[in-house]
Amino acid sequence: MRFYDIFNGDADGLCALHQLRLADPHEATLITGVKRDIALLGRVTPSPGDELTVLDISLDANRAALLGALRIGARVRYFDHHFAGDIPHHPLLEAYIDPSATVCTSLIVDRHLQGRYRAWAVVAAFGDNLRAQAYSAAGELGLDHPEVETLRGLGECLNYNAYGATLDDLHFHPAQLYRRMQPYSDPLAFCAQAPELDVLRNASAGDLRKALALPIEQVGTDAVAVFMPEAAWSRRIAGTFANELARRHSDRTVATLVRSGAGYQVSLRAPERGGAAMHLLAQQFESGNGRARSAGIQFLPDADVARLMALLRHPSATGA
Repeated sequence: MRFYDIFNGDADGLCALHQLRLADPHEATLITGVKRDIALLGRVTPSPGDELTVLDISLDANRAALLGALRIGARVRYFDHHFAGDIPHHPLLEAYIDPSATVCTSLIVDRHLQGRYRAWAVVAAFGDNLRAQAYSAAGELGLDHPEVETLRGLGECLNYNAYGATLDDLHFHPAQLYRRMQPYSDPLAFCAQAPELDVLRNASAGDLRKALALPIEQVGTDAVAVFMPEAAWSRRIAGTFANELARRHSDRTVATLVRSGAGYQVSLRAPERGGAAMHLLAQQFESGNGRARSAGIQFLPDADVARLMALLRHPSATGA
């Protein structure tokens, strides 16, 4: 029997897996990648009796591979908060899926583990830009303000590291960061002893300065968009920048579009007050997916940019 841990390379995926393995430690083959690399389950060729733990990647995007693994006789535990579509009923599948806008995968794992390693769930919630939920969960731990802000910085750095077109764009491979996290049940202790965080803090700050210098385009009365150049720094900062814009323009939908050949890679953020579900807007395009508060389009051809702008002006047209 073999074990596979299959997880998104962002803060949420890293922290979700870390919580589970702190509670149930064993060695496993790690399958991960950049944040937008979500079709990860298909990289595994399981045998009967193998155990697959899948975290923070859409079931809908991995449906065929999941059904194949179950047919072979592999056991699958699936934790996620993205759009899932119909969840299969199968004796070998344990599905912990909650697409609510106020949870991330690490908070689902925290619920499953009854709060045993909640500080890591706080890190993930900050990384996923669920600040209200992160501060609430941190308050239950009795942490002081500097400690909470340290966890916020860690979550944002881990999330920043996951953005890129390929692993070459990243400062660290997500599996490398996970291995560095493994010995630490306390994320504050990890922060005190991880030189990787200094690299990520400095790099993120430099990339964000470049992004903030770009012009912001008003899209109707309810959205803003920023077009970013085709560069490694643009790809790395796109998510962090989208989150920052969402805080600065909290009453509007935010779109960042990073040039990618004959099109763009798109990040979408919902207004703080609610409004259109971003995953429904993204799903109007072939490679779009995500969740209600935050979604993306892997590749938006140039010919579809005008249609995206029209949907940002009139999001009700998507049925969101």
